[in-house]
Amino acid sequence: MKSRKLLMIPGPIEFEPDVLQAMAVPTTSHVAPNFIDVFGNALDMMKEVWKSTSGQPFIVAGSGTLAMDMAASNLIEKGDSALVISTGYFGERFKDILETYGAETTVLSAPIGEVVPLDIIEETLKGGSYKLLTFTHVDTSTGVMVAPEAICKLAQKYGVLTILDGVCSVAGEEILQEKWGVDVVLTGSQKAIGVPPGLALLVASQKALDVWKNRKTPVGNYYASWNNWLPIMIAYQEERPSYFGTPPVNLILALEKSLSIICDEGIGARVQRHKRLARAFRAAITSLNLSILPTEDVIAAHTLTAVYYPENIDGALLRAHMVADDVIVAGGLLSEIKTTYFRVGHMGSVSSNDLLAVLGALERALQSQNYPFEMGVSLRTFQDSLI
Repeated sequence: MKSRKLLMIPGPIEFEPDVLQAMAVPTTSHVAPNFIDVFGNALDMMKEVWKSTSGQPFIVAGSGTLAMDMAASNLIEKGDSALVISTGYFGERFKDILETYGAETTVLSAPIGEVVPLDIIEETLKGGSYKLLTFTHVDTSTGVMVAPEAICKLAQKYGVLTILDGVCSVAGEEILQEKWGVDVVLTGSQKAIGVPPGLALLVASQKALDVWKNRKTPVGNYYASWNNWLPIMIAYQEERPSYFGTPPVNLILALEKSLSIICDEGIGARVQRHKRLARAFRAAITSLNLSILPTEDVIAAHTLTAVYYPENIDGALLRAHMVADDVIVAGGLLSEIKTTYFRVGHMGSVSSNDLLAVLGALERALQSQNYPFEMGVSLRTFQDSLI
């Protein structure tokens, strides 16, 4: 009997043993030749995963929120106009971050489970003078996924920078940063990238760097400033020692290992695996007569699924029953409906066996509250959908 439970929340996720092993080695100097090689290799592989050959990657100690903060603080000056396209909790967070640096924000909020229509986005861009727009590729609070390419085309049409919050999408959903013309794509290490929490990761386009270089005022954040971090990233890419703040050596060792695993699988194949498992899981959830938050399948994420509890089911009790059955899922996050749904993460090294375990625990938890369904139906549906 194993001593730990299966962690199936939308981050942190289950990590590959080789990634955890990389964290367990004795810590070396951050300017040791072998570590410089690792850091530079990780930066190079980020460009492959992000599909941005000309972009500038950054690896900084911090969370995905720090990556959001870096994008905002380096690109926004007081009085700049910013458009936030929100599909949940994290759109609102970006609004707060932008306003911290003096941005005048306009927020387009989608109804729960929906996306903001493109014609409304274009009408807003046409009627304003925006420096940048932000959007959450996959909002972790709702499981809603937006279509980045169309939004980026509109932004380019109106000369607006784009920031893609990919915290819950990078390395799990399709992202073609250079082809789509996305100016910043950011994430945190603990989701589909597959590394324990603690790294803020982003890739900035040359256009974004040019806007930053031509600021009229200093960056209003010392730790997040590209003035401090860009020379460090360039040095490591050129295999030279450099220092601004001590990097989390073991986390970066783990990042290089995880990025190697991702590149060995192939980012295209990895995205297809996420899609295949997510579609089968949603079919299994539907077979239990349960509903997901996204109102259309086409906008449902492939990295997590947000599921409404059935009527007359105690959500907290259901999750507790699953925990007792060695499976951990997440409760709701969106404040308006927090107690009405739960979330299952399925990203990174997730396998079909992991999701079968989730479905089995979910069925037993539903049965314990006398929810009417055919026992085993979701497991059969999931496996049939994979064929």
